[in-house]
Amino acid sequence: MGRELVAAFEEDRRLGDLATRLRQDDPRFARALEAGSPCRPREYRHGVAWLLVAVALGGFVLGVVVGHGLLIAGGLVLAGAAAHLFDPDRGRVRQGIARTSQ
Repeated sequence: MGRELVAAFEEDRRLGDLATRLRQDDPRFARALEAGSPCRPREYRHGVAWLLVAVALGGFVLGVVVGHGLLIAGGLVLAGAAAHLFDPDRGRVRQGIARTSQ
């Protein structure tokens, strides 16, 4: 019974550590999860990125149709910026925290 009690205590400690890390990584998701109506985690929220892709595509196509190199270049630059927004670890990269291989 002593080993079971120690194992249960260790599991509770690990779950507490996991909950603490979740609150630090994505507070909005943690609050919604505690309320019982979870939202998408930060890694899967890409609304702004998709909007930027649409604007980039529009600028690129308009540049090709009109034959204006600056519009083509602007569309390509915006597409690159949008691609960066799809990275799930962009917050950690910005803070200088290296990715861990799992």
